[in-house]
Amino acid sequence: MATMPESPDDADFTEAIAAVETQLGTFYRRVRTTWSESAVAVHPSLQPIGYKILSALVQHGTAHAGTLGEQLAVDKSVMSRQVRMLEEFELLTVGSDPNDGRARILTPTSFAVERVTEVRARNRHRLHAVLRDWTPEELRVFSGLLGRFGAVAEAVSPES
Repeated sequence: MATMPESPDDADFTEAIAAVETQLGTFYRRVRTTWSESAVAVHPSLQPIGYKILSALVQHGTAHAGTLGEQLAVDKSVMSRQVRMLEEFELLTVGSDPNDGRARILTPTSFAVERVTEVRARNRHRLHAVLRDWTPEELRVFSGLLGRFGAVAEAVSPES
């Protein structure tokens, strides 16, 4: 493991990294708040992780429960609990895979598609309002930085 040199440039780098950590913490808190608000807008008892699962189903259509859980990095027991709740709230239906009776196929209900679509439209409107004054070039730079953000997100936890 490399040690941190003590030159002025390195102190500046360390300070800049600390600023990034602060902004990442703020970003994660805001994302969690948005997921919570979005979940409640779909169903008053829906948890943010349930919204995340449902949103993925609405975006991509029918999916195997296990595959979706892996894609979203959701533990099997959490996925199972959330699927039961989503089914109870009549936001998805659960069927059996004709090729593998053990596998569960999840399909969002038309009500879920309608609600998630409305929530996404509201969130998109808010994003447009915030970014309205940015130039197309600034938006492209921001988009590129967000693309690089994936590696950063893997390196830190939401609790940072």
